[in-house]
Amino acid sequence: MPGLMNDQEVAARVLAHVRDGTTDRSDEVWREPVANYRSPDRLHRELETVLRKTPTAFCPSAALPENGSYVARVAAGTPLLVVRGDDGRVRAFRNACRHRGTPLADGSGCSSVFVCPYHGWSYRLDGSLKSIPHADGFPGLDMKAHGLVPVRADEQLGLVFVTQDAASTPVGEKSVAPWNGMPDLVAPGQELLTARSGEVDVNWKVYLEGFLEGYHIRPAHPKTFYPYGYDNLNVIERCGRNARITFPFRRIEKLADLPPAERRVDGLLTYVYHLFPNVLVTVLSHHTNIVILEPLAVDRTRMVMYTLANRGSGTSAEDAKRDAAFVNDTGGAEDLALVLSIQRSIGSGANDVFTFGEFEALIAHFHRNMRDALGELG
Repeated sequence: MPGLMNDQEVAARVLAHVRDGTTDRSDEVWREPVANYRSPDRLHRELETVLRKTPTAFCPSAALPENGSYVARVAAGTPLLVVRGDDGRVRAFRNACRHRGTPLADGSGCSSVFVCPYHGWSYRLDGSLKSIPHADGFPGLDMKAHGLVPVRADEQLGLVFVTQDAASTPVGEKSVAPWNGMPDLVAPGQELLTARSGEVDVNWKVYLEGFLEGYHIRPAHPKTFYPYGYDNLNVIERCGRNARITFPFRRIEKLADLPPAERRVDGLLTYVYHLFPNVLVTVLSHHTNIVILEPLAVDRTRMVMYTLANRGSGTSAEDAKRDAAFVNDTGGAEDLALVLSIQRSIGSGANDVFTFGEFEALIAHFHRNMRDALGELG
Protein backbone atom coordinates (compact mmCIF):
# COMPACT_ATOMS: atom_id res chain seq x y z
CA MET A 1 0.00 0.00 0.00
CA PRO A 2 1.59 3.32 -1.01
CA GLY A 3 2.14 5.82 1.78
CA LEU A 4 1.40 9.51 2.02
CA MET A 5 3.62 12.35 0.81
CA ASN A 6 6.18 13.84 3.15
CA ASP A 7 5.92 17.43 4.38
CA GLN A 8 8.24 18.79 1.70
CA GLU A 9 6.23 17.14 -1.08
CA VAL A 10 3.00 18.53 0.35
CA ALA A 11 4.52 22.01 0.58
CA ALA A 12 5.64 21.82 -3.05
CA ARG A 13 2.16 20.86 -4.21
CA VAL A 14 0.51 23.60 -2.16
CA LEU A 15 2.88 26.24 -3.50
CA ALA A 16 2.23 25.07 -7.06
CA HIS A 17 -1.50 25.45 -6.47
CA VAL A 18 -0.98 28.95 -5.03
CA ARG A 19 1.07 29.91 -8.09
CA ASP A 20 -1.36 28.43 -10.61
CA GLY A 21 -4.67 29.18 -8.87
CA THR A 22 -5.55 25.47 -8.80
CA THR A 23 -6.37 22.74 -6.29
CA ASP A 24 -6.41 18.95 -6.12
CA ARG A 25 -9.52 17.46 -7.71
CA SER A 26 -10.80 14.14 -8.99
CA ASP A 27 -12.21 13.25 -12.39
CA GLU A 28 -15.63 12.14 -11.17
CA VAL A 29 -18.88 13.34 -9.67
CA TRP A 30 -20.33 11.05 -6.98
CA ARG A 31 -24.04 10.76 -6.28
CA GLU A 32 -24.95 9.26 -2.92
CA PRO A 33 -28.62 8.32 -2.39
CA VAL A 34 -30.21 10.30 0.42
CA ALA A 35 -31.93 7.05 1.44
CA ASN A 36 -28.51 5.78 2.61
CA TYR A 37 -28.54 8.45 5.34
CA ARG A 38 -32.13 7.79 6.42
CA SER A 39 -32.53 4.01 6.32
CA PRO A 40 -32.41 2.18 9.67
CA ASP A 41 -31.64 -1.01 7.76
CA ARG A 42 -28.63 0.64 6.06
CA LEU A 43 -27.38 1.88 9.44
CA HIS A 44 -27.78 -1.60 10.93
CA ARG A 45 -25.65 -3.05 8.14
CA GLU A 46 -23.04 -0.28 8.55
CA LEU A 47 -22.72 -1.20 12.21
CA GLU A 48 -22.78 -4.98 11.79
CA THR A 49 -20.72 -5.29 8.62
CA VAL A 50 -18.34 -2.33 8.75
CA LEU A 51 -17.88 -0.67 12.14
CA ARG A 52 -17.79 -3.94 14.08
CA LYS A 53 -15.58 -5.79 11.62
CA THR A 54 -13.09 -3.01 10.83
CA PRO A 55 -10.17 -2.13 13.13
CA THR A 56 -11.39 1.20 14.47
CA ALA A 57 -9.50 3.73 16.59
CA PHE A 58 -10.97 3.62 20.09
CA CYS A 59 -8.74 6.06 21.98
CA PRO A 60 -5.20 7.45 21.92
CA SER A 61 -2.51 5.46 23.71
CA ALA A 62 -2.10 8.55 25.91
CA ALA A 63 -5.53 7.81 27.42
CA LEU A 64 -3.97 4.66 28.94
CA PRO A 65 -0.79 6.14 30.46
CA GLU A 66 -0.06 3.49 33.10
CA ASN A 67 -0.79 -0.10 33.96
CA GLY A 68 -4.39 -0.36 35.15
CA SER A 69 -5.56 2.64 33.10
CA TYR A 70 -8.85 1.95 31.36
CA VAL A 71 -11.43 3.51 29.06
CA ALA A 72 -14.97 2.11 29.00
CA ARG A 73 -17.60 3.27 26.54
CA VAL A 74 -20.02 2.06 23.88
CA ALA A 75 -18.51 1.60 20.40
CA ALA A 76 -20.68 0.65 17.42
CA GLY A 77 -23.47 -0.21 19.87
CA THR A 78 -21.32 -2.52 22.01
CA PRO A 79 -20.09 -1.72 25.56
CA LEU A 80 -16.32 -2.18 25.55
CA LEU A 81 -13.63 -2.00 28.22
CA VAL A 82 -10.07 -1.25 27.08
CA VAL A 83 -7.30 -1.53 29.69
CA ARG A 84 -3.52 -1.49 29.95
CA GLY A 85 -2.47 -4.62 31.80
CA ASP A 86 0.22 -5.26 34.38
CA ASP A 87 2.50 -6.26 31.50
CA GLY A 88 1.95 -2.94 29.70
CA ARG A 89 -0.09 -4.55 26.95
CA VAL A 90 -3.43 -3.05 25.90
CA ARG A 91 -6.38 -5.45 25.91
CA ALA A 92 -10.05 -4.98 25.07
CA PHE A 93 -13.08 -6.84 26.41
CA ARG A 94 -16.82 -6.79 26.11
CA ASN A 95 -17.84 -4.76 29.13
CA ALA A 96 -20.15 -7.29 30.72
CA CYS A 97 -19.82 -9.46 33.81
CA ARG A 98 -19.91 -13.18 33.00
CA HIS A 99 -22.51 -13.72 35.74
CA ARG A 100 -25.47 -11.49 34.77
CA GLY A 101 -23.95 -9.10 32.21
CA THR A 102 -23.57 -5.99 34.36
CA PRO A 103 -21.01 -3.48 33.01
CA LEU A 104 -17.88 -3.44 35.13
CA ALA A 105 -16.69 0.11 34.52
CA ASP A 106 -17.75 3.40 32.96
CA GLY A 107 -15.73 6.32 31.69
CA SER A 108 -12.02 6.28 32.43
CA GLY A 109 -9.78 5.69 35.39
CA CYS A 110 -7.19 3.37 36.85
CA SER A 111 -7.75 0.14 38.74
CA SER A 112 -5.93 -3.05 39.68
CA VAL A 113 -9.10 -5.14 39.49
CA PHE A 114 -12.61 -4.80 38.06
CA VAL A 115 -15.41 -5.69 40.47
CA CYS A 116 -18.99 -6.13 39.33
CA PRO A 117 -21.21 -3.67 41.24
CA TYR A 118 -24.12 -6.13 41.29
CA HIS A 119 -22.81 -9.31 42.93
CA GLY A 120 -19.10 -8.65 43.38
CA TRP A 121 -17.54 -10.98 40.81
CA SER A 122 -14.01 -9.64 40.21
CA TYR A 123 -11.66 -9.76 37.23
CA ARG A 124 -7.93 -9.19 36.77
CA LEU A 125 -6.54 -6.74 34.22
CA ASP A 126 -5.97 -9.60 31.78
CA GLY A 127 -9.70 -10.37 31.93
CA SER A 128 -9.40 -13.57 33.93
CA LEU A 129 -11.96 -14.23 36.64
CA LYS A 130 -10.32 -13.62 40.02
CA SER A 131 -12.97 -14.42 42.60
CA ILE A 132 -16.67 -15.08 43.19
CA PRO A 133 -18.35 -14.22 46.50
CA HIS A 134 -19.87 -17.37 48.06
CA ALA A 135 -18.38 -19.51 45.32
CA ASP A 136 -19.87 -22.65 46.89
CA GLY A 137 -23.19 -21.57 45.39
CA PHE A 138 -21.79 -22.25 41.89
CA PRO A 139 -20.64 -25.87 42.12
CA GLY A 140 -18.63 -27.02 39.13
CA LEU A 141 -18.23 -23.56 37.63
CA ASP A 142 -15.07 -23.39 35.51
CA MET A 143 -13.26 -20.18 36.56
CA LYS A 144 -11.02 -20.26 33.47
CA ALA A 145 -14.01 -20.36 31.15
CA HIS A 146 -15.68 -17.35 32.76
CA GLY A 147 -13.18 -14.59 32.13
CA LEU A 148 -14.19 -11.44 30.30
CA VAL A 149 -14.85 -11.96 26.60
CA PRO A 150 -11.91 -10.50 24.66
CA VAL A 151 -12.04 -8.19 21.67
CA ARG A 152 -9.03 -7.72 19.41
CA ALA A 153 -6.87 -4.71 20.35
CA ASP A 154 -3.90 -3.33 18.40
CA GLU A 155 -1.75 -0.38 19.47
CA GLN A 156 -0.47 1.45 16.38
CA LEU A 157 0.22 5.04 15.26
CA GLY A 158 -0.17 6.26 18.86
CA LEU A 159 -3.75 4.95 18.90
CA VAL A 160 -5.57 1.88 20.20
CA PHE A 161 -7.60 0.09 17.53
CA VAL A 162 -10.32 -2.43 18.40
CA THR A 163 -11.93 -5.00 16.13
CA GLN A 164 -15.12 -6.33 17.67
CA ASP A 165 -15.70 -9.15 15.21
CA ALA A 166 -12.15 -9.92 14.12
CA ALA A 167 -11.58 -11.87 10.92
CA SER A 168 -9.55 -15.06 11.08
CA THR A 169 -6.53 -13.36 9.45
CA PRO A 170 -4.52 -11.51 12.12
CA VAL A 171 -5.05 -7.78 11.74
CA GLY A 172 -1.41 -7.02 12.46
CA GLU A 173 -0.18 -8.90 9.41
CA LYS A 174 1.23 -6.55 6.80
CA SER A 175 -1.13 -7.71 4.10
CA VAL A 176 -4.28 -6.70 5.97
CA ALA A 177 -3.26 -4.03 8.50
CA PRO A 178 -5.41 -0.99 7.63
CA TRP A 179 -2.85 1.46 9.00
CA ASN A 180 -0.11 0.47 6.53
CA GLY A 181 1.28 3.58 4.84
CA MET A 182 0.05 5.92 7.58
CA PRO A 183 2.48 7.89 9.78
CA ASP A 184 2.40 7.92 13.56
CA LEU A 185 -0.47 10.27 14.36
CA VAL A 186 0.15 10.74 18.07
CA ALA A 187 3.76 10.80 19.23
CA PRO A 188 4.93 9.44 22.59
CA GLY A 189 4.93 12.21 25.13
CA GLN A 190 2.06 14.24 23.71
CA GLU A 191 0.05 15.50 26.69
CA LEU A 192 -3.61 14.55 26.79
CA LEU A 193 -5.43 17.80 27.57
CA THR A 194 -9.11 16.86 27.42
CA ALA A 195 -11.42 13.97 26.71
CA ARG A 196 -15.07 14.76 26.14
CA SER A 197 -18.16 13.40 24.46
CA GLY A 198 -21.61 14.59 23.51
CA GLU A 199 -24.60 13.67 21.38
CA VAL A 200 -25.79 15.62 18.35
CA ASP A 201 -28.90 15.26 16.21
CA VAL A 202 -27.22 14.42 12.92
CA ASN A 203 -26.39 11.34 10.88
CA TRP A 204 -22.80 10.25 11.46
CA LYS A 205 -21.89 10.38 7.76
CA VAL A 206 -23.24 13.91 7.30
CA TYR A 207 -21.03 14.96 10.24
CA LEU A 208 -18.01 13.11 8.84
CA GLU A 209 -18.29 14.64 5.37
CA GLY A 210 -17.71 18.16 6.69
CA PHE A 211 -14.11 17.26 7.57
CA LEU A 212 -13.23 15.87 4.14
CA GLU A 213 -13.40 18.90 1.84
CA GLY A 214 -12.26 22.52 1.76
CA TYR A 215 -14.80 23.64 -0.81
CA HIS A 216 -16.86 25.18 2.01
CA ILE A 217 -14.16 27.21 3.77
CA ARG A 218 -14.90 30.66 2.37
CA PRO A 219 -18.73 30.69 2.65
CA ALA A 220 -18.90 28.70 5.90
CA HIS A 221 -16.01 30.31 7.82
CA PRO A 222 -15.68 33.88 6.47
CA LYS A 223 -14.34 35.36 9.74
CA THR A 224 -12.71 32.34 11.39
CA PHE A 225 -10.77 29.99 9.11
CA TYR A 226 -10.92 31.76 5.74
CA PRO A 227 -8.90 34.88 6.72
CA TYR A 228 -5.95 32.58 7.48
CA GLY A 229 -6.49 30.08 4.67
CA TYR A 230 -7.59 29.80 1.08
CA ASP A 231 -10.79 29.48 -0.88
CA ASN A 232 -10.96 25.88 -2.14
CA LEU A 233 -7.23 25.03 -2.11
CA ASN A 234 -6.43 21.58 -0.74
CA VAL A 235 -4.15 18.61 -1.20
CA ILE A 236 -5.96 15.24 -1.12
CA GLU A 237 -4.39 11.81 -0.68
CA ARG A 238 -5.71 8.28 -0.37
CA CYS A 239 -4.07 5.46 1.57
CA GLY A 240 -6.07 2.28 1.17
CA ARG A 241 -9.47 3.06 2.65
CA ASN A 242 -7.96 5.88 4.69
CA ALA A 243 -7.25 9.40 3.46
CA ARG A 244 -5.68 12.75 4.27
CA ILE A 245 -6.68 16.27 3.28
CA THR A 246 -4.35 19.24 3.78
CA PHE A 247 -5.68 22.70 4.63
CA PRO A 248 -2.82 25.20 4.08
CA PHE A 249 -2.55 28.60 5.72
CA ARG A 250 -1.66 31.68 3.67
CA ARG A 251 1.58 32.03 5.57
CA ILE A 252 2.89 28.88 3.87
CA GLU A 253 3.81 31.16 0.96
CA LYS A 254 6.90 32.26 2.89
CA LEU A 255 8.40 28.85 2.06
CA ALA A 256 8.45 29.61 -1.67
CA ASP A 257 11.96 31.11 -1.59
CA LEU A 258 13.47 28.27 0.47
CA PRO A 259 15.13 25.19 -1.04
CA PRO A 260 12.57 22.34 -0.95
CA ALA A 261 14.63 20.28 1.53
CA GLU A 262 14.58 23.16 4.04
CA ARG A 263 10.82 23.67 4.03
CA ARG A 264 9.13 22.95 7.37
CA VAL A 265 5.34 23.01 7.50
CA ASP A 266 4.79 23.16 11.30
CA GLY A 267 2.22 25.88 11.93
CA LEU A 268 1.66 26.43 8.22
CA LEU A 269 -1.06 23.89 7.52
CA THR A 270 -3.57 21.50 9.05
CA TYR A 271 -3.59 17.80 8.26
CA VAL A 272 -6.92 15.98 8.59
CA TYR A 273 -6.61 12.19 8.52
CA HIS A 274 -9.66 10.02 7.94
CA LEU A 275 -9.26 6.56 9.45
CA PHE A 276 -11.99 4.52 7.81
CA PRO A 277 -14.76 4.32 8.70
CA ASN A 278 -15.60 6.76 11.52
CA VAL A 279 -12.47 8.37 12.99
CA LEU A 280 -10.76 11.68 12.17
CA VAL A 281 -7.39 12.91 13.41
CA THR A 282 -6.76 16.63 12.91
CA VAL A 283 -3.18 17.82 13.40
CA LEU A 284 -3.13 21.59 13.84
CA SER A 285 -0.50 24.16 14.81
CA HIS A 286 -0.42 23.45 18.53
CA HIS A 287 -2.80 20.59 19.16
CA THR A 288 -4.17 17.34 17.77
CA ASN A 289 -7.81 16.28 17.92
CA ILE A 290 -9.02 12.69 17.68
CA VAL A 291 -12.71 12.70 16.72
CA ILE A 292 -14.66 9.43 16.90
CA LEU A 293 -18.21 9.42 15.51
CA GLU A 294 -20.39 6.73 17.05
CA PRO A 295 -23.73 6.22 15.27
CA LEU A 296 -26.69 6.00 17.66
CA ALA A 297 -29.54 6.28 15.14
CA VAL A 298 -30.00 7.52 11.59
CA ASP A 299 -30.33 11.03 12.98
CA ARG A 300 -28.19 10.91 16.13
CA THR A 301 -24.44 10.57 16.74
CA ARG A 302 -22.20 10.54 19.78
CA MET A 303 -18.96 12.45 19.21
CA VAL A 304 -15.99 11.37 21.33
CA MET A 305 -13.08 13.83 21.17
CA TYR A 306 -9.57 13.68 22.60
CA THR A 307 -7.37 16.79 22.46
CA LEU A 308 -3.59 16.51 22.86
CA ALA A 309 -0.84 19.12 22.91
CA ASN A 310 1.62 18.85 20.04
CA ARG A 311 5.28 18.44 20.84
CA GLY A 312 8.07 20.76 19.67
CA SER A 313 7.99 24.20 18.04
CA GLY A 314 7.84 25.81 21.48
CA THR A 315 4.29 24.58 22.02
CA SER A 316 3.01 24.85 25.59
CA ALA A 317 -0.15 23.43 27.08
CA GLU A 318 -1.58 26.95 27.12
CA ASP A 319 -0.80 27.39 23.42
CA ALA A 320 -2.57 24.11 22.71
CA LYS A 321 -5.61 24.99 24.81
CA ARG A 322 -5.95 28.42 23.15
CA ASP A 323 -5.56 26.85 19.70
CA ALA A 324 -8.14 24.18 20.52
CA ALA A 325 -10.66 26.71 21.84
CA PHE A 326 -10.51 28.68 18.58
CA VAL A 327 -10.76 25.61 16.34
CA ASN A 328 -13.27 23.53 18.31
CA ASP A 329 -15.47 26.16 19.92
CA THR A 330 -15.53 28.71 17.08
CA GLY A 331 -14.92 27.15 13.67
CA GLY A 332 -16.15 23.77 14.87
CA ALA A 333 -19.38 25.33 16.09
CA GLU A 334 -19.92 26.81 12.62
CA ASP A 335 -19.46 23.39 11.02
CA LEU A 336 -21.82 21.77 13.51
CA ALA A 337 -24.54 24.33 12.85
CA LEU A 338 -24.34 23.60 9.13
CA VAL A 339 -24.48 19.81 9.41
CA LEU A 340 -27.41 20.11 11.82
CA SER A 341 -29.20 22.23 9.23
CA ILE A 342 -28.58 19.53 6.60
CA GLN A 343 -30.11 16.96 8.93
CA ARG A 344 -33.21 19.09 9.47
CA SER A 345 -33.84 19.24 5.72
CA ILE A 346 -32.70 15.75 4.76
CA GLY A 347 -36.26 14.44 4.65
CA SER A 348 -37.67 17.38 2.72
CA GLY A 349 -37.81 15.49 -0.57
CA ALA A 350 -35.73 18.14 -2.33
CA ASN A 351 -32.91 15.70 -3.06
CA ASP A 352 -32.94 12.05 -4.01
CA VAL A 353 -29.15 12.09 -4.06
CA PHE A 354 -26.41 14.30 -2.65
CA THR A 355 -24.06 15.33 -5.46
CA PHE A 356 -20.36 15.52 -4.56
CA GLY A 357 -18.22 17.26 -7.17
CA GLU A 358 -14.59 16.96 -8.19
CA PHE A 359 -13.46 19.09 -5.22
CA GLU A 360 -15.08 16.60 -2.80
CA ALA A 361 -13.11 13.54 -3.88
CA LEU A 362 -12.46 12.18 -0.39
CA ILE A 363 -16.18 12.06 0.35
CA ALA A 364 -16.61 9.96 -2.78
CA HIS A 365 -13.65 7.82 -1.63
CA PHE A 366 -15.40 7.23 1.71
CA HIS A 367 -18.74 6.29 0.18
CA ARG A 368 -17.14 4.00 -2.40
CA ASN A 369 -15.34 2.14 0.38
CA MET A 370 -18.52 1.92 2.44
CA ARG A 371 -20.34 0.37 -0.51
CA ASP A 372 -17.45 -2.00 -1.09
CA ALA A 373 -17.36 -3.06 2.57
CA LEU A 374 -21.12 -3.63 2.49
CA GLY A 375 -20.87 -5.69 -0.69
CA GLU A 376 -22.88 -3.14 -2.67
CA LEU A 377 -20.36 -2.67 -5.49
CA GLY A 378 -20.76 -5.02 -8.44
